[in-house]
Amino acid sequence: MTTSKTLLLSALALASSQAMANLSTTITAASDYSFNGVSQTKEDPALQGSLDYAFSDGVYVGSWASNVDFANKTDIEWDFYVGKYVALNDNWSIDYGIAYYSYHGGTNSSHGNYPEVYSKFGFANSLGQTEFNFWYSWDYFGKGADHTIAMIAHSIEVAPGHTLRASFDVSNSLDGNKYMWDAGDKSYTHYRLAYQTNYAGFDIEMAAENTSLEYDTADERVVFSVSRTFNL
Repeated sequence: MTTSKTLLLSALALASSQAMANLSTTITAASDYSFNGVSQTKEDPALQGSLDYAFSDGVYVGSWASNVDFANKTDIEWDFYVGKYVALNDNWSIDYGIAYYSYHGGTNSSHGNYPEVYSKFGFANSLGQTEFNFWYSWDYFGKGADHTIAMIAHSIEVAPGHTLRASFDVSNSLDGNKYMWDAGDKSYTHYRLAYQTNYAGFDIEMAAENTSLEYDTADERVVFSVSRTFNL
């Protein structure tokens, strides 16, 4: 999942644990759409939105969209997902599901469509929230390649309403002959440090990130986003 989508699904997991079903939409303005450290908008701004429904038993469904800027004239990403959040005990939780990424705008945009399954384990204690997240696709970007992303992250509230989240993830193509991230390189690492807060109902995040890839759209950058969720 993308950074924005990762945050969205975390919010959905919280909503789905509540007693009543909830229909909501989230609108986000971001300085860049960064997908695991790789810009999907050539480091230009993105406008993103979602429509989500969380059931009382922890199940949620939704759709998310963003502008992108790919070489084949693809300019829209539109995703769909269904999952379930389960609180295992006072400390541990799991969030699992399946997502489908679709791309639009160019004649061959849909060739990049692909499915992905995910599982996210959360551990909460007095030191904050730790995440152990895993994503897997058997047709990454429509290339027929098996691909995994493994992430560890930790969030801590440094002051009331002010949170720091640090994360480290590894993207790995299991079929290097079908998909490579860089010439001769089928995997890369990505690390990110984000500051998160809320003001007047708006969720605000500023994050510094970098990857081990050697091209411009995956180098060090600071990404800023503002979002607002509306219950419908």
